[in-house]
Amino acid sequence: MFSITVRSHFMAAHSFRGEVFGPAQRLHGATFTVDATFRRTTLDADNIVVDIGLATRELEAVLGEFNYRNLDDHPAFEGVNTSTEFLAKVIADRLAGQVHSGALGEGARQLSGISVTLHESPVAWATYERAL
Repeated sequence: MFSITVRSHFMAAHSFRGEVFGPAQRLHGATFTVDATFRRTTLDADNIVVDIGLATRELEAVLGEFNYRNLDDHPAFEGVNTSTEFLAKVIADRLAGQVHSGALGEGARQLSGISVTLHESPVAWATYERAL
């Protein structure tokens, strides 16, 4: 299996509902480092997994919707705890949509999977993996 990973980040505010979250129930900020990994079993005709420039552009486009936002006010997240795990899935699913739409080039249609890792701190992160 071949893979490439591109990295970006976004800053957002949010809060959580539920005693399990302790002080994070209050509104707080987070700066997430995001790694998006694209996988395929064989390289394309150009000997690449996917164009790194296109992958970076599309990751940043997906993250742009959340950057400098209070996720509690985002219509898609109404009543949802926007945990790191949950956000990793949202980002992976949106990147999959970009692959299917052709935004990462025709060669990207042969990708077999995507994983997204959100680092919420230097010592804690969550990953979501999905097939394409």
